[in-house]
Amino acid sequence: MRKPLCFTTAPSFVEVPPEQEPAVAEIELCVLRGHAAGQPWPEERAREVEIVFCSSPPPNLAAFTGLRWLQIESAGFSHLFPFKLGEKGITVTNARGVFDCPIAEWNIAMMVNLVRDLRTLIRNQDNRVWDRAAKFSGELRTRTVGIWGYGGIGRETARLAKALGMKVHVLTRSGKKSRADSTFVEGTGDPDGSLPDRYFDEPEREAFLRSLDFLILAMPLTAKTEGLVSEQDLRTLPKGSYLLNPARGPLIQQTALLAVLRDGHLGGAALDTHYQYPLPPEHPLWGFPHVILTPHISGTTFSPYFREGLLRIFRQNAARYVAGQPLLNVVSPADLQ
Repeated sequence: MRKPLCFTTAPSFVEVPPEQEPAVAEIELCVLRGHAAGQPWPEERAREVEIVFCSSPPPNLAAFTGLRWLQIESAGFSHLFPFKLGEKGITVTNARGVFDCPIAEWNIAMMVNLVRDLRTLIRNQDNRVWDRAAKFSGELRTRTVGIWGYGGIGRETARLAKALGMKVHVLTRSGKKSRADSTFVEGTGDPDGSLPDRYFDEPEREAFLRSLDFLILAMPLTAKTEGLVSEQDLRTLPKGSYLLNPARGPLIQQTALLAVLRDGHLGGAALDTHYQYPLPPEHPLWGFPHVILTPHISGTTFSPYFREGLLRIFRQNAARYVAGQPLLNVVSPADLQ
């Protein structure tokens, strides 16, 4: 029986010498070396290809008429929207689980930075200023962190927050559920969904926001979630609370975010995802002393565990694909519209 053919430009394969390529016994692997991003892929065998493993599909994806499964290297999938894959019967899986730990650690680091105003402390050090004001002595213990969306990143954040003595509130469409259909690092996260102190559903959004010291966005960007967080939502947060966005910039309406930062309603914000890449020097977000900006590095392919984790996901799914079993980390077709 012929093995399914997989074309890949994934770093897990293309960054190592051919003789050291990791074996994926269940499939026939065709590694596209030296391929420039955004360029068409070779079409000589296009009709034979059942699997593509890449960062972003090739522009001539329509030529791959036999494609059944697309594995991407990121957790986010908004870059797939132009391909309308949800309408084509192609199963899409992402790298859910690979970025849980680094992004959760970024969340904890940013909460500590914000509550102790480390930006000002570092500026004081640079200017040789000795200031022992009370604002530099905040603690996370007993504070409430709200996680909007409760996938892998939210669950690992919850685990770390609970270890620090924080209360965890969650707003999610699906309520308490297990992670049996997703990959995660053993010993991390909240596999059975038992850690939060309280779950909220969409009709309880206002109550959820009013209960928080920190709001962390942990949902994907889709047609339904773009601009989801409004000025009213941000003003429902208690005055002096903090906002963290390691998910996607456009989840928050940009004018709303700027308004609540300008008038001081928020105590501060940490933003790893943005409205433009790179964020231009003239963008007003650079100018707020109580905002921490990082260049979309909370969870990246530079992580020492990225390649290992991504390859583990692909191997698991390759075995499932050949066996005719449900794949892990499937992106809902409705979210790909």
